[in-house]
Amino acid sequence: MEELAELGHLLVFAFLFFFATFMVGPVMTDVTMEALCPGRDECSLAIYLTGLQQAVTGLGALVVTPIVGNLSDRYGRKALLAIPATVSIVPLGILAYDRTKACFYAYYVTKTLTAMVSEGSMQCLSLAYVADRVPETRRAAAFGVFSGVCTAGFVFGTIAARFLPVSSTFQVSVVAAVAAAVYMRAFLQETDSGASSCSRDEEACYRPLCTPSSSSEEASPRLPPLRKAPSLSAMAALLTSSSTFSRAAVVTFFHGLGETGLLTALMYFLKAKFHYSKNQYANLLLIIGITGSLSQLTVMPLLVPKLGEQKLLIIALIASCVHGFLYSIAWSFWVPYLAASFVILSLLVTPCIRSIVSKKAGPFEQGMVQGCITGISSTANLISPLIFTPLTAWFLSETTPFNFKGFSIACSGFATLVALAMSINMRSAKVQQPDEI
Repeated sequence: MEELAELGHLLVFAFLFFFATFMVGPVMTDVTMEALCPGRDECSLAIYLTGLQQAVTGLGALVVTPIVGNLSDRYGRKALLAIPATVSIVPLGILAYDRTKACFYAYYVTKTLTAMVSEGSMQCLSLAYVADRVPETRRAAAFGVFSGVCTAGFVFGTIAARFLPVSSTFQVSVVAAVAAAVYMRAFLQETDSGASSCSRDEEACYRPLCTPSSSSEEASPRLPPLRKAPSLSAMAALLTSSSTFSRAAVVTFFHGLGETGLLTALMYFLKAKFHYSKNQYANLLLIIGITGSLSQLTVMPLLVPKLGEQKLLIIALIASCVHGFLYSIAWSFWVPYLAASFVILSLLVTPCIRSIVSKKAGPFEQGMVQGCITGISSTANLISPLIFTPLTAWFLSETTPFNFKGFSIACSGFATLVALAMSINMRSAKVQQPDEI
């Protein structure tokens, strides 16, 4: 019961954090367009700046997140969680003050710098915290519940944005971000797992969690704890230490490539083709958020024990492909709402991958492993805008080679299709039941 209470504090913190972060999502397209191209429905500058921000953020997260994850193995999850919780407040405060062109550019620079630290690190450290608290047999469901609570924060943030005026949206977002940071510092307790506990008796630490009787290649590898910031060679050694890690890295990369490409293009595609407004964005995001939250909180805990993470991952990737392709061929304003319903399965991709790699890592490796997977995702976030931003701007412009405004979204669907192909032969780690130990 104590560990459930501690996870409860983490879930409250995560809800407040993502409530504050995602509340501004529905209004950012209109705020950006109004600051850069007032009175227009198409703006190449806004598309390119959004893509550049995603690329720079991905590059920074690629470098920072594995380091932060490894430091949390040594110094504690809570101590490192204070960093993303605090720095995420600053850019929100700028737009809460004003949304002139000068303030937008100040927000843009600040958001780019802080997102390098906050976006990947928040997820990496929280998942490592969950792994510290939850046994392997229940970890997949716990990851799903955590993702569901994060999505619930997204839902309630979107609802708030739907009914609040733009100025109040940013002010409420700042208050929620401050409340998240204060709550985390006041109530979240540091875990006693990880490097600190295992360094006292490493052999005793490993014995309960690993080494099934077979000596196959897929037995969970146990890595020595790193005593300094991880290098690229150390991360490469980790990802190649098992075929499961290698395939998980490839699946994460191509899935991230497709998802980021979809996000890069979708809002501007809907603006150009169907003249979506803030309220229509909010309605679409609400469908995505409510469906995804219910899926992660209910569907995943029900399906994982019956199907296992690997089979559920394949099903989720199939849904993700359909999700993207349906957006790309949308012929009426209601089709994106239909496409959004497929997130009931597509949002399960990330918790499935996180659970698979978590079970392949030792108790003091969780921060490093989750950080590496987040780093791979950040690499995709870096590369994807470089591909999809000019592609989106080109096919939404008047110089398009053929009339297919959703072409870049269709290409993102093909990237997800590659992830699906790589996931088919990926094996998840077998978890011993308590009576087998």
